[in-house]
Amino acid sequence: MTIIRAEESKDYPAVRDLNRLAFGGEVEADLVDRLRRDGIVIASLVAVENEEIVGHILFSELPIETDHGYYTAASLAPMCVHPKRQRQGIGSALVRQGLEICRKRGHTIGVVVGYPDYYPRFGFSAELAKKLHGPFSGESWMAVELKKGALDNVEGTARYPSAFGDFEHLD
Repeated sequence: MTIIRAEESKDYPAVRDLNRLAFGGEVEADLVDRLRRDGIVIASLVAVENEEIVGHILFSELPIETDHGYYTAASLAPMCVHPKRQRQGIGSALVRQGLEICRKRGHTIGVVVGYPDYYPRFGFSAELAKKLHGPFSGESWMAVELKKGALDNVEGTARYPSAFGDFEHLD
């Protein structure tokens, strides 16, 4: 049975190892460490089976600068599942529970850079992200309304925090 719960500090080494394994390198593991360090984590959840962490998801604050001020979106990054446990619903459960936590914490907009054949099942859409400018565009740059109509009058620039590094070259 898979249990999804909030990440605890004792989980940090296992989460780091899982991100390394799932992504084949240090980039996402380092990103998680920097987001924690910068204090901008909205929600960080782990999926646990038999006392082993088999999945992880993190949502962090992403400012969107508009002509009318700033909105704070919930940026989903990264999300991983142990390679031997993929395609079994763990990632979907993490996304659903994470989005619900973001909603309960008052966030009305979510964004992700991810697989266009995966994230739409949770309400993410490239169409909704078209008025959110920044380092990403195209089918992989998606947004979701965590509150109906949240993006109706929002047009602006996603200002990725320094924890994500320099994405300016991706425009």
